[in-house]
Parts: sequence; structure tokens; C-alpha cells
Amino acid sequence: MLRSLLIGIVSAALGWAPYAQACTGIRLIAKDGGVIAARTLEFGFDLHSEVLVVPAGTTLTGTLPDGGRGISYKSKYGFLGANAEGLTAIVDGINERGLYVGLFYFPGYASYAGATKDNAARAMAPHEYANWLLGNFASVEEVKANFNNVVLVPTVVEAIEQPAPVHFVVHDASGAAVVIEPLGKTLKIYDNPLGVVTNSPTFDWHMTNLRNYVNLTVDNVPPLDLGGIKLAQFGQGSGLRGLPGDFTPPSRFVRAVAFSQSALKSDTAPQAVLQAFHILNNFDIPYGAVRDVQNGSLHAEATVWTSASDLKNRRWYFKTYDDQSIRAVDVARALAAAQGNIRFIKMEQSQPIADVSTNFK
Repeated sequence: MLRSLLIGIVSAALGWAPYAQACTGIRLIAKDGGVIAARTLEFGFDLHSEVLVVPAGTTLTGTLPDGGRGISYKSKYGFLGANAEGLTAIVDGINERGLYVGLFYFPGYASYAGATKDNAARAMAPHEYANWLLGNFASVEEVKANFNNVVLVPTVVEAIEQPAPVHFVVHDASGAAVVIEPLGKTLKIYDNPLGVVTNSPTFDWHMTNLRNYVNLTVDNVPPLDLGGIKLAQFGQGSGLRGLPGDFTPPSRFVRAVAFSQSALKSDTAPQAVLQAFHILNNFDIPYGAVRDVQNGSLHAEATVWTSASDLKNRRWYFKTYDDQSIRAVDVARALAAAQGNIRFIKMEQSQPIADVSTNFK
């Protein structure tokens, strides 16, 4: 009883939620200079995500906690990517200039400013911030110069009954990357030289934690000689023995750094896209492997979808839990087909399975 009480007090204090605490993001750079930003998205229920297509010149408005209107602006650039729960808000996406933004859960640490008369005209909900970044900026350098020109206020998302506790990763076609975190009711930005992001704690904590794993290597360790007795490895991968394999954010961060930094460079960006999906297969969570009980209800977290953004060729790729086929959306083609209107592309479909029983060569 005491243990349950303490867990309840700590969970309430930190604002833990059993919804999406296992997302993992990586970056790969191909030999042709193509930059790939890729990630998994985990959640405790179906987000009903669709591909949201937002053309340049679209008027977008921030939402205040009282339901009022915050900032209003016209998007300078067109953009697209996954939304959630029917919202006109990007969770993960790319714009026509090759800027990428991804939202990652940040429970227990996200801290938002209160909405006031003084800041309302530049305020928006946290889940609307990616729209503003993608709609207005073409590079990480521009984002650095403008990221805190708006205010994120605690507007509740109905589906999770709280403001979305999130932080953000931004990549551009040059390979530059930053992480933006809402801390102390303001926004803090960090350079992200490795291109990796997970969830709580703060990004600087994760970077410091990497020092606990400086002994790891992708090379197999040589046999050990103990007084004439040689102890050889059992098999491949001995250099990475001790690499954390659980699904906690610190462990996934270390694993994501290990796999993305050791990956051999692909020749082209499209090849690197496939490599990114292979790497992220290591972070795929099947239903039942991660679960929690809240108020008597079982919450099983799983990888709802995985995406990869080719920032050189301006293509957004994805696969879903129910369909592991990789599908692509070309930014220029989709924006042209939208004809100036916000449009949606269905993501969910059943996994096609081809019968090749008689496909003899």
C-alpha cells in the first residue's frame, strides 16, 4: 500500500501520463549529402493519424487555454506530415525547403507560460508549434534566431485531457539539428550534433549520460588471455555488450546514438531512408511489451507509426503498426495537388501479403 501511494504521489507530481513515452528519433547523412530525419511514434491508443498537407499562404491560428484565438499568421512555406486525432497540427513533418520538425513526449519536465493579455497575440498551444516552425522557416539557423518569438501556453488536448507535454527536434537539409524544450515556462534551445532525441529527462542530461558508455565499441573484443587460457567471445557483437536494451528514454537514447553513429554511410538519400527504417526496427514496440495500469485500466504502448524524412529530395515516408509497407509522400506533388487547400491523406490500411508460391524464376 505504501509503495502504491508513493508511486501515485510521484506520478502526480511529475505529470506522468501513460500515453507516449517511448518515441525515438535519429539522423543519417548519405554520401550524396542527403539528410534523413527518422523516428518512431509510440502511444497507448490509436491516434488516427493522417498525412496533413498545408499549402503556403494558409492562415493558421494559435489556440488559447480558454478556447480563444492566439497568434494568427500565414504560412510562408507549404508543409506536410502526420497529425493526430483530426487536429490541424503536425506531429512529425517536413516543409518545401527541407526543414523537419518532430514532437516528442516530455512528461514531468514540460513547463508552459500562462496566457495573458500581453502575450495572447503571440501565443499558441504546444502541439501547434511545429506548424509555426514549418510554415515560417527554411533552416535551423533561422529557427535559432526566431524560436522564442512565440509563447507556448497550456492549452488542453481533449484526447489526453491535458496540455501536450512535448519537446521538439528540428533538422534541416544541411545536416544541422537542434532540440527545443519548454523549461521554466520559457523555451530553451540546444545544438544536437548527433541528431538523436528520445523523451524525458532533458536533452543535456541525455548527452551527459552518454559518458557512462564510452567503453562500448562496434568492433568485436579480442580473446582474453588468463594465464595461458584464452577466453574468446561466444559470437558477434561482443564490443557492444552492456548496451542497454530496455525501452526507457535514457536507454533508447544511448542505443539510438550507437546505431546511427556506427551505421555505414549509404550512397544516396533514398538508400539512407531504407537504412533508417532498418535501424528504427530495433526500437519497434509490439503490443504487450510495454504496459501500465492506471485507475484499473491497462494501457499498452506500441509503435503506432514510423517515419523518415528525406530533406534533400523533400519526401516524407511512413509505415504503420498494421501495415509495414513503406509509403511515400512527395512534398512538391502533394502541395500542388492540394490546390491551395488543407488536405488529408489516409495512413491506415491493412498489410498486403503477396502469395509468391508459384513465382518461379
